[in-house]
Amino acid sequence: MERTFTAERAAHARAVAEAAGRHTGRPVAHPADKIEYARLLKQQGSSLDEIATKTVIPKTSPHRYLRGTATTAGAL
Repeated sequence: MERTFTAERAAHARAVAEAAGRHTGRPVAHPADKIEYARLLKQQGSSLDEIATKTVIPKTSPHRYLRGTATTAGAL
């Protein structure tokens, strides 16, 4: 019974926050501008190591974000 009330309160709090224009849920790991910069670097032929170093994000993140992005040398 208590779980139902807890879930209802949480759902209500999320609805109120979204109505007020606040972001709910987990924060964004990497800003969109860094992801776009990583895409640009990949299009220019940079390796994942170089992209990770220049964007200061872990190597697995550009790999995940750039999956399926075509380059002149082929897809990732």
